[in-house]
Amino acid sequence: MHHQEVAPPPALQDLIHCFWYDRFDFGPQPVQFDVPPDGYAEIIFYVGSPCRLATPTGWQPLPSPFLLGLLPHPAQLTTKDQFEIIGIRCFPWTVFDLLGLPSAPGNVLLGEHPIAQLQVPLTQYLQAGNVAAALAEAARYFGQPRSPLEDECLLGKAGRAMRDATGTLPVHQVAAAAHATVRTLERTFKQAAGHTVKDVSSLLRFEQVRNCLLLYPATNIARLAYALGYTDQSHLSREFKRYSGTTPAAFARKALNRGATIRPDCSTFIEP
Repeated sequence: MHHQEVAPPPALQDLIHCFWYDRFDFGPQPVQFDVPPDGYAEIIFYVGSPCRLATPTGWQPLPSPFLLGLLPHPAQLTTKDQFEIIGIRCFPWTVFDLLGLPSAPGNVLLGEHPIAQLQVPLTQYLQAGNVAAALAEAARYFGQPRSPLEDECLLGKAGRAMRDATGTLPVHQVAAAAHATVRTLERTFKQAAGHTVKDVSSLLRFEQVRNCLLLYPATNIARLAYALGYTDQSHLSREFKRYSGTTPAAFARKALNRGATIRPDCSTFIEP
């Protein structure tokens, strides 16, 4: 796997976390792999073999681009051969405004959206091996002039507070940081993100646990629970299993077996 990541320009830093690229060489046989939950929404362009998403009714073909919203549990995808991705990692409270879409939980397919006009130039850049130009082209699209919403200041302050505290702030403290009442914050946030402040905070905190176990599989889970504000180790374990489908201990053992092949900064897609 080859990973590359660039920060957004200053004007986009409260809207987009980063632009990134991954390349996988899976071989000729179809391979299934997981996309773990985290605190971001991802706009995904891909080049290569068709990609499908596991659903209760079977494998659903994914267009390019597609939007991968906040996940309640790992999503399972399948593809084969060479598979290249340009991703735009957005904050969940900004992604729908960026795309001009009504907020909604779950996955939203974007094949007919105006952003799909990026598919041709991104494909051309990737086929030419020019990853830097592809990432710059994606950033250029979102750098076009736009009219800010009245709620952006409130959401920006709330989002920064949540990110700085890695999801550990209670809702009333997030509201205080945004200079808003809890009721106003909850209403505005749910309208923008399609999820509550608590939903997103829980995922941000889970992401910290996941990243810590990826980097340091021998971490003491009880101490980690205390450091991240969980009630106790059992609380952390329940939340972790809710989002990952496995226990922290089992996840840590798997991370240890993988060694240093996965870094938290490129774990949006985890190879099998």
